[in-house]
Amino acid sequence: MRDVYIVGAHTIRFGKYLDKSIKDLAARTVRGVLKDTGLSGRDIQALWFANSGWEHGSGQTSIRGQVALRPLGIDAIPITNVENACAGGSTAFHHAWLGVASGLYDTTMAVGAEKLYQENKAAIFAGFLGGIDIENCAEIAEGLSVFRLTFDEQKDLARFREKYPARRNPGTKKKRRPVKNRIRDLRDNFVVAINLGEKLGYDTVKRLRKLSAAGDHSPFMDIYGYAARQHMKNYGSTVEQLAAIASKSHFNSTLNPNAQYSFEAPVEKVLTDRIVSFPLTRAMCAPIGDGSAAAVLCSEDRVKRLGLMDRAVKVRTSVLGSGKAHSPGSESPEIGERLAKQAYALSGLGPEDIHLAEVHDATAFGEMIQAENLGFCEKGGGGVLAEKGETGIDGKIPINTSGGLVSRGHPIGASGLAQIHELVTQLRGEAGRRQVRDAKIAMAENGGGALGSEEAAMCMHILEKPC
Repeated sequence: MRDVYIVGAHTIRFGKYLDKSIKDLAARTVRGVLKDTGLSGRDIQALWFANSGWEHGSGQTSIRGQVALRPLGIDAIPITNVENACAGGSTAFHHAWLGVASGLYDTTMAVGAEKLYQENKAAIFAGFLGGIDIENCAEIAEGLSVFRLTFDEQKDLARFREKYPARRNPGTKKKRRPVKNRIRDLRDNFVVAINLGEKLGYDTVKRLRKLSAAGDHSPFMDIYGYAARQHMKNYGSTVEQLAAIASKSHFNSTLNPNAQYSFEAPVEKVLTDRIVSFPLTRAMCAPIGDGSAAAVLCSEDRVKRLGLMDRAVKVRTSVLGSGKAHSPGSESPEIGERLAKQAYALSGLGPEDIHLAEVHDATAFGEMIQAENLGFCEKGGGGVLAEKGETGIDGKIPINTSGGLVSRGHPIGASGLAQIHELVTQLRGEAGRRQVRDAKIAMAENGGGALGSEEAAMCMHILEKPC
């Protein structure tokens, strides 16, 4: 396998782009990444395009990359469409890397673009069902009873709310939504129910009402909430530690011009925010959003011919894997730990060699558990690591200097490539006020979907600063 270098990386600011299409978002990041490299679209020999929701938003069920990129003059070359849930962008990057590492191509590109915002919010959350085994979603819905709070956990929740009362603005009353808005919501829910009923059967849709996604968040939040409660029982981690993680990420986002959120959230504010799925509050959870990101990869010979070695970030390794079935009571390592060990073995490095990391924090608990899986602390120590400030920008192992998914945002197909952009920016020494000192080796972890007790897909990348 040949050495591979990232010669360009780009992301737009994630957020709400109701007046923009996938084509518009893709165009912005493709033009941005080509400007970063000094190349043109005609220099790209193969491209991988990541997207998960274009079908749900406007019906583009296939040939998404070809449709999005032809207006930019990128055609004729191999364009591969990638769908791997939240790991889609990282999966596109992995294959762009593989295309160069194998010797098949000298210059490749990975692009991720996603639009999650639309007027029909019910459709957005219904779309997340595609991240589980949809044919067995009724059984999964029935099994979700395990994620409900036990009697003891309900008492924990009551004590938590007594200690951290929900914030309310003094002198304000909850406004009743206008009638036309409520009618629109009923219409939207009806449309989604009909659509799902035709696909899955109306009896299945009735069962799916047990999923909290019928409310204001995806079923994955309940899975994360359950996992966080189990971690608290097994290791003594605390809600305050989760809040410290979220607060740190929100602070980092104030230093990142590409972040969807750009406000600080002190620990107390995180704890008194609205509960999404106990112990997770809203400030601990990633928002939905629109966005795009891209990267260009080259062989070493190509980089030298282009005269870009001084800004080229080396890919020490790229690993893609899938979750596996676990038998009841099994203590085999989960996917994050398995793939981290593979990435370290292939790169000849260990967790002690990593200077910063971007990890998949759809919730603050995601960062806590991945810090452990990547070997930055012992099992059960992710919360303590954050509480001590070790994951801050000036800490022992800075994590999610971009603000992470919690603050930078999480447009599904673009998130993994936004991680790459952040790490490239850091390793080039171009991160400004959020720059990590002496950053030489960086790591990204990005997971997607849920199949059984693990993420369905996950990527790990280890990158090295320019020479």
